[in-house]
Amino acid sequence: MTTVFLTLLPLLALALDLLWGDPARLPHPVRGLGLVADRLEIWGRRLMPGGLFFWGGLSTLILAGGAAALAHDLSRLPWVGWLVALYLAWSGLALRGLLDSGRAVARQLEKGDLPGARVTLSGLVSRETAHLDADGVRRALAETVSENLNDAFVAPFFWLCLLGPGGLWFHKTVSTLDSMWGYRDERYERLGKFPARLDDLLAYIPARITALVMILTGALMDLDWRAAKAHVAAAASESESPNAGWPMSAAAWLCGARVGGPAIYFGRTKDKPWIGPEGGFWDGDKLETLFQLCLLTAALTALFLFLGLGLLRLFL
Repeated sequence: MTTVFLTLLPLLALALDLLWGDPARLPHPVRGLGLVADRLEIWGRRLMPGGLFFWGGLSTLILAGGAAALAHDLSRLPWVGWLVALYLAWSGLALRGLLDSGRAVARQLEKGDLPGARVTLSGLVSRETAHLDADGVRRALAETVSENLNDAFVAPFFWLCLLGPGGLWFHKTVSTLDSMWGYRDERYERLGKFPARLDDLLAYIPARITALVMILTGALMDLDWRAAKAHVAAAASESESPNAGWPMSAAAWLCGARVGGPAIYFGRTKDKPWIGPEGGFWDGDKLETLFQLCLLTAALTALFLFLGLGLLRLFL
């Protein structure tokens, strides 16, 4: 496989994602990772019930390292390596899927189908949605879409540009394990602590890039970028996650509506800090502004990362 193709690979993968979305009808690496993770959890609880932190860390490093090595080697197979690399890069991005899912919830709300919106939202968030009113659904939707702009697109694209398919799938594996095990409850606290912290580390720089480019995009869209610039760092520091608060706070201030507040996870209420202008509520127009903001932010971020990291690979 040529160096030029590897350099262009992130842009080609983004084009496929925007055209066709997630390749759901084809064998998807994330589903395979999920099956392996389920088996590892069963083995860990059976073999090392008192050493779940160690088991979670070891499982994360072996599975993520193995996925990265496999993606790297398959991408360099004779004749078909370029096609495998393209598929692995495409399947590791989920920008269109994120925006399509968000718009599906918004459309249901516009039609007055609150029960349907709750069900659709439940596939995007870990919080309980059955009790949410329309305002709560919109706020939860805005929160997850803005946060996952980094998790579903910017962070994997960053590692794809920097280290190719192997780097992308190292990150994607860690992110998958974090989404499956990274809960702060009695069942997963020890098992998921290592992948959760490693995921925080891998997404640290991309999350801040996401917020910065969001603000730049907000200026291009004539949104309140000055308010976002003034508040994003302080608001992000109030978030429990070291990364999630950055794109969430940027989106909240740019769109003029709040995220955060009380939310129910696994039967327990968590009082998350409010982020955004006081009294700002989400409506259909603000959600559509958010979707456009995320799409344009993704496009600009892809351009910046391609020029800054992708072209660097060409000369190394």
